[in-house]
Amino acid sequence: MKIKLLSIVIPVYNEERSIDETIKQIRKVMASTSVTYEIIAVNDGSEDKSKEILDNVKNINVVHNAYNLGYGASLKRGILASKGDWILITDADGTYPLEDIPKLLSYDNYDMVVGARTGKSVKTPFLRKPAKFIIGTFANLIVGQRIPDVNSGFRVFRKEIAMRFFNLFPQGFSFTITITLACLTNAYLVKYVPINYLSRTGKSSIHPIKDFIGFMILILRMATLFKPVMVFSTISALLFAASVSVFLYSFFVLQRLLDLTVLILFLGSLQIFLYGLLAEVIKNR
Repeated sequence: MKIKLLSIVIPVYNEERSIDETIKQIRKVMASTSVTYEIIAVNDGSEDKSKEILDNVKNINVVHNAYNLGYGASLKRGILASKGDWILITDADGTYPLEDIPKLLSYDNYDMVVGARTGKSVKTPFLRKPAKFIIGTFANLIVGQRIPDVNSGFRVFRKEIAMRFFNLFPQGFSFTITITLACLTNAYLVKYVPINYLSRTGKSSIHPIKDFIGFMILILRMATLFKPVMVFSTISALLFAASVSVFLYSFFVLQRLLDLTVLILFLGSLQIFLYGLLAEVIKNR
């Protein structure tokens, strides 16, 4: 990669047990490269000693949120505070193998390189696996290809990409899914590099059910935004199938045609399909 300045953004929420070691590891790893970098730690209203620890670390840029805004909001604030032309994001909880940063930086001609948690040692909590599978399956359908890891928080990407889709990024944990779908549906080149995923230090702030529902809503929203014809055509096809089913059932079984119901379903199908075409035209303008 041709990097003028790499901005390493780390969201921090109650990570007093690991943030200092995370920064030390990053510095050690980056010292083995020739890349000029800056570290931006975003304290997301931590209630432990994370703020005090960060304030005592020299030669980093610390952004303090007055209160907890969320993972995505912290990344957005870190990106806005960055000066680099490339952004690398990672967590502060010790789960990502920071020694693999040079590996991510070694791939040329890509717009985003993602550390995919598909290595030999992946410590994913059991309760998250079903939700991760479902989210991944829907995301694969939207982009029309297999995504090895749709929401890895260990990746490097061009800052210009983040700024292009900045207003789409949510406040919570869906930042990574959003930038993944945005890149893959807009012809950006994305590389997935297998990495290990370690057990975290400290307590996770993820709420499985709440965040799963949020992820699903986000995926549907992204699909409507980036693939409107696919979404509207699917709904249109279901309504058309329903109209045909009602027609056949009423004609052959009930011996009387439910013509008004069939007409409403058919016209609804046609109207939604036309909405999809209109949305596609607007998207491509």
